[in-house]
Amino acid sequence: MECQSLEEVRQHIDQIDDEIIKKIAERKFYVSQASKFKKNEQGVKAPGRVEQVIQKVRTKAETYGAPPDLVESLYRDMISKFIQMEMEEFKQQQQQQ
Repeated sequence: MECQSLEEVRQHIDQIDDEIIKKIAERKFYVSQASKFKKNEQGVKAPGRVEQVIQKVRTKAETYGAPPDLVESLYRDMISKFIQMEMEEFKQQQQQQ
């Protein structure tokens, strides 16, 4: 859709941002659940899984016409923050056992 004004562009961007934030919250919900299934800290860090996700999102970025390097950078940062959060949850669960 071709926008007719800067305000219209900003409205669309705001809508997209809202959807992205909702999806990040949804992703966090599942990341929190994943910590229950991990056996150790290495399982939480899961470097092999991180690289699988990165390759998958780079491919999807190319398919959808997004810059793969930008998508990779965003995902690496997001995954790093989620791993920190999951590690804290994992350690709390270990203390409760």
